[in-house]
Amino acid sequence: MKSWLFLGAAIIAEVVATSSLKASAGFTRFWPSVLVVVGYMVAFYLLSLTLKVIPVGIAYAIWAGLGIVLISLVGWLMFGQKLDLASVIGMVLIVAGVAVINLFSNVSAH
Repeated sequence: MKSWLFLGAAIIAEVVATSSLKASAGFTRFWPSVLVVVGYMVAFYLLSLTLKVIPVGIAYAIWAGLGIVLISLVGWLMFGQKLDLASVIGMVLIVAGVAVINLFSNVSAH
């Protein structure tokens, strides 16, 4: 159970880091740049803890899928980026794919 919490925290740290990457304006703004570096360090450390229990393919599918959806939502809410119907459908399919892997795959962690 703790591994899933680590994975969730890793995803959040990665989303914070990626959002800060946009705000850093090419590493020309100090504090957003610090958040990028620290956020990715925390994200990858927590992901490494996750991989002690959860298979890498499962962990990465969840990491990537939820990361895409969350960073798209951050882009929409914080940066005014548009989400058209195709992008929303694509993200729904990504979430559905992650759900299928977790619900029906025999390789998921026990």
